[in-house]
Amino acid sequence: MGRLRPLIGVTTSVRSGWRVYPVIAFNLFLAGGRGVRWDSRRDADIGAVDGLVVGGGDDISPELYQGGLVATARLDPARDDMERALVTEALAAGKPVLGICRGAQMLNVAQGGTLHQDAYANHAHSRYIRTILPRKDVVVARHTLLAEIAGPGAMRVNALHRQAVDGLGADLRVAARDAGGMVQAVERRADPFAVGVQWHPEYLIYARRQRALFRALVAAAAAGRDHRAQIPAAEETADWPAGAPRRA
Repeated sequence: MGRLRPLIGVTTSVRSGWRVYPVIAFNLFLAGGRGVRWDSRRDADIGAVDGLVVGGGDDISPELYQGGLVATARLDPARDDMERALVTEALAAGKPVLGICRGAQMLNVAQGGTLHQDAYANHAHSRYIRTILPRKDVVVARHTLLAEIAGPGAMRVNALHRQAVDGLGADLRVAARDAGGMVQAVERRADPFAVGVQWHPEYLIYARRQRALFRALVAAAAAGRDHRAQIPAAEETADWPAGAPRRA
């Protein structure tokens, strides 16, 4: 009998998790893993899983990074506390993390980074798009983990976010930006695996480059379980294609 598929904890909103979790769980299943849903009403134990997905949803409270609250923000402090603790515990335990939209922002905040509460007010040249359809272009930097996973260069993605990464957290670097310079992906430089993407790859299941994100997470979870390296040695500095946006 073969070994069990790596078990991945998936955090969701209390309000919308019932419809979001099955989509993420299906992506994990296709990638060779299995999921368990966590929200702020359920017990969550990093020690019981092999990896973590921090899903999308509510805005992150500015209290976590000394930011200013905007009137349109929809907050869930209980979820904030749960996810920040889980990200910190996962990285300390050497377990891989994939952050999706809000999850990418939480990965950054948990590592001491900050956010733009109103992302588009701070990036006037970024095109405002709010759809699960692939209508937004982002550029993936060469010599990054994200480029190893999904390929470098331009990528067409969706967008549902209001917030975005501002100051980078410890041990993180920018792996993708949009045409206006807004950060669209962050990653760690070394084990444990940690990648955060500003878009929703779970809704782009038909796209090979998006499925690759879940395969990479599950592979890292299996490697961590076997005490093997989760990510290959990579270049220290991301390499942006000529003409690609670099503004913070």
